[in-house]
Amino acid sequence: MQLEAKVFAVTGGGNGIGREVVLALLARGASVAAMDVRDVALAETARLAGANAKRLTSHAVDITDRAAVEQVPTAVIAAHGQVDGLLNVAGIIQQFVPFAELDYPEIERVLAVNFWGVVHTTKAFLPHLLTRPEACVVNVSSMGGFLPVPGQTVYGASKAAVKLLTEGLYSELKDSQVSVTVVFPGGVATDITGNSGVRAPGGGGDTSAAAAKLATPTDAAQQIVAGVERGSYRVVIGKDARMMDRLSRLAPQRATDLIARKMASLVGK
Repeated sequence: MQLEAKVFAVTGGGNGIGREVVLALLARGASVAAMDVRDVALAETARLAGANAKRLTSHAVDITDRAAVEQVPTAVIAAHGQVDGLLNVAGIIQQFVPFAELDYPEIERVLAVNFWGVVHTTKAFLPHLLTRPEACVVNVSSMGGFLPVPGQTVYGASKAAVKLLTEGLYSELKDSQVSVTVVFPGGVATDITGNSGVRAPGGGGDTSAAAAKLATPTDAAQQIVAGVERGSYRVVIGKDARMMDRLSRLAPQRATDLIARKMASLVGK
């Protein structure tokens, strides 16, 4: 898919990978409608866009609010004249506790943002995308969507749901002009804990060494945007995600046991 002169809606455009996706698309000559729940975060994205901000609009919206999301495509088309792609990047994690200790409001919040948010935006934008000569839907799942992580069971379930939703969309739309891509980031150096209102887990060892091994939000965004250009079916980001993607398919129980041992400290084991 050629990006120049196209219009893309991006959720989570106010921070982390979502912000970097917005900036990368703008740098390639696209126009972007950045969506985020926070006005101040969107304003910072616009500031960072510099001269490219003339092709950027900001839309403060809570993606868990279906009625609010349903109004966004009209606003995007009014501002840009069209919409050619939707990139669902927004997401949150849960508190680092076992499922048995997770309360219902937390479970519902994670599912509302990570799964229902994607459902809301996709349902709202897809009819418009189907009218374009070429278009795309890109949904960000997670390495946690194909491999369980202790203390992130509901988060993983929400991202597994995004995986299957996206693959189902691909199968339904593969003969249309809308390409569908699912993205599996591994560890990326974002402030997802802070943005999720989650306390960082203790007992993680040498955090500076661990952070050095993480992909950067900029690198992740570049790979996502390259996937849009190629019309990729899957984009797997990071050495950790690529290794565990292979292992989880070849030896799923071994992969699960390995991660359980490596990540046991997340839940204080």
